[in-house]
Amino acid sequence: MKKTLLLSASLARFFPSRPFIPSLNLSAPPSLPYPEFLSLTRTMSSSLEPTLSPAGRSGDPTGASRCRPTGEIHVIVGPMFAGKTTALLRRINSECNNGRNVAMIKSSKDVRYAVDSVVTHDGMKFPCWALPNLLSFKDKLGAEEYDKLDVIGIDEAQFFDDLYDFCCNAADCDRKTVILAGLDGDYMRRSFGSVLDIIPLADSITKLTARCELCSKRAFFTLRKTDETKTELIGGSDVYMPVCRQHYVNGQAVMEVTRTVLESCSEVQTDFCLEEVAID
Repeated sequence: MKKTLLLSASLARFFPSRPFIPSLNLSAPPSLPYPEFLSLTRTMSSSLEPTLSPAGRSGDPTGASRCRPTGEIHVIVGPMFAGKTTALLRRINSECNNGRNVAMIKSSKDVRYAVDSVVTHDGMKFPCWALPNLLSFKDKLGAEEYDKLDVIGIDEAQFFDDLYDFCCNAADCDRKTVILAGLDGDYMRRSFGSVLDIIPLADSITKLTARCELCSKRAFFTLRKTDETKTELIGGSDVYMPVCRQHYVNGQAVMEVTRTVLESCSEVQTDFCLEEVAID
């Protein structure tokens, strides 16, 4: 008991009963010298434009980089006949109406409606560059004209193998706004091309749906009507149709049965031909 009282008395000398309350000056932050590194700040009034401070230490003593907009990436995905190209063209036309310089790119593989235009299923069109790859776009357009661009639209993005590298360079380095539309999955509901690789880079992702051709419910998937099994098979309503989950599963089952029947018929026909040859 005596030891406890002595300990309490000793502690009382260092920790008085009156609690220590630090004084906080909330009216204004203290004046601090500029740090030796660049700080990236975002302000709501500048539409989330980053500001590098101090200006003189970023290689831009005039502070001109503060007025340059940052790059953006916007992704539009969905099954076939969901209106992806229509949504893309609406965004591009809106950017044009706002006075921004735009360019449209599509894969040279897609020649369904036009060679030098992006065309929707209902006939809306916009002139474009038809290219086998994206990284050649800057050279084909010319460096001076490319620097003037504000917005780049990409249709049928799943056909470009260099989609990820192009989007990184255009948005992060060149400060372009990239708006792309493409399929997120193939007819087997597997990832198609590099579209899903862009999701971690994107400022926004829009997932569109179509109408199931068999029941008019929301369609999330694309059903292939033919027995062709290669991933890239460009076609329209003659080859594909949008379906809901139930009719996708049923349709795949029907297609599997059809393939089995066709294979059986082919085998029977082959055996019959072999028998005819043997008889002769």
